Amino acid sequence: MDRTMNAPVGTRTIIIPAGAMLPGDLSVPADAKGIVVFAHGSGSTRKSRRNQRVAARLQDAGFATLLFDLLTSDEESLDTLTGRLRFDVPLLAERLAKVTDWLRSQTDTRGLGVGYFGASTGAAAALVAAAALPTQVRAIVSRGGRPDLAGPYLARVAVPTLLIVGGADAPVIGMNQSALRQLASSTKQLVIVPGATHLFEEPGALDRVSELALDWFDRYLAGARSPSAIPAPLGS
Repeated sequence: MDRTMNAPVGTRTIIIPAGAMLPGDLSVPADAKGIVVFAHGSGSTRKSRRNQRVAARLQDAGFATLLFDLLTSDEESLDTLTGRLRFDVPLLAERLAKVTDWLRSQTDTRGLGVGYFGASTGAAAALVAAAALPTQVRAIVSRGGRPDLAGPYLARVAVPTLLIVGGADAPVIGMNQSALRQLASSTKQLVIVPGATHLFEEPGALDRVSELALDWFDRYLAGARSPSAIPAPLGS
């Protein structure tokens, strides 16, 4: 499990009704370019130091971010014993989709285009949720992801998708190469970070992930509006 850090100044802790009451840390800068929702990996939480570092880089560049717990505290306790819920991709994707819908109902986020940043099993949840919300999700970035766990949903993901894998994470490289071929999107890319292992703990590795993610979201999310914020055509 990732080590944790406190939420940065300007971030507020919220409770999101998403099939369960899930705590989250939401940061919305003025004139945000869009919002990136983080789906953490197995055995982790919204306090993941790695995801918070990436989120801080995106916040500095003008993106809103939401990091939330995919499981309740009771579910996390159960999962510590069984390890089953962290691999329940349909459950995790359903919660991610409900959180995305919830963002569209909030005054400070409803007009923002949505991107997903998924790690490990959270990347599979992000891909499945994006397949279910084709008009709401604008871009996806996966870090050390398990896109193979998204199975047949890969063929329904049409949004720009970036897969980032460590060069020393051999089994996951193969999984991502296979998933890349199956993605329906015409805008997709696999980037291998030389020398990085699965958790990107090597010096500079996570900084590289942050810059790759920022570039992707700048290209494919910045300025996109939520469908709820797009005016209906005249005469409709």
